[in-house]
Amino acid sequence: MLNELLSGVSAGILILIGCCVYLACENAYAGAVLFSVALLCICMRGYALFTGRVGFLPERHDRAAVRSLLLALLGNALAACCLGPIIAYALPALGARAEILCAARLEQALPQAFIRGVLCGVLMYLAVSIYRDQKSTAALFFCVPVFILSGFEHSIADMGYFALSGIVSVRALLFILAVVAGNSLGGMLLPLLQSIKSKEQAR
Repeated sequence: MLNELLSGVSAGILILIGCCVYLACENAYAGAVLFSVALLCICMRGYALFTGRVGFLPERHDRAAVRSLLLALLGNALAACCLGPIIAYALPALGARAEILCAARLEQALPQAFIRGVLCGVLMYLAVSIYRDQKSTAALFFCVPVFILSGFEHSIADMGYFALSGIVSVRALLFILAVVAGNSLGGMLLPLLQSIKSKEQAR
């Protein structure tokens, strides 16, 4: 369990670094592409990122798999919450930019955040599953910029942004929970549809 938790922490640290480079870039397109490096390193090192693993839950949904996924989410959140304020202290300009970004996110209605989370979850599943199946990094460098530039919501990245911003509120927590739920549904959507298709073809 400790190894799984630490793997989640490692993934969370990399996502937070991705948040930092995105905030540091004046050009949103460059920031979106550079953010992809975080997911690339997570996949190549095999770290436990919740949004990268939740889509595989339909394949294996026993108690051990669920526990591992929840530990990944906990580790991701711990990394963001603990490291975010430290980075904001060291690089206050990033904290200021994160505050603006998060204030805009909190203007969304929760159903909007959920739907944006679903769409991000679909892309995250595709990026990771293509990397696993074909050992190709191309999907990582396309899917990540697409979800960022489209305005879709990534729950772990959002945790990082809020930790950097210093915004702590019930509204922020509800926003994160809505995105986590959206990412979960989006990540499992294509596998579930494929499962239904396979069952129909087998009849």
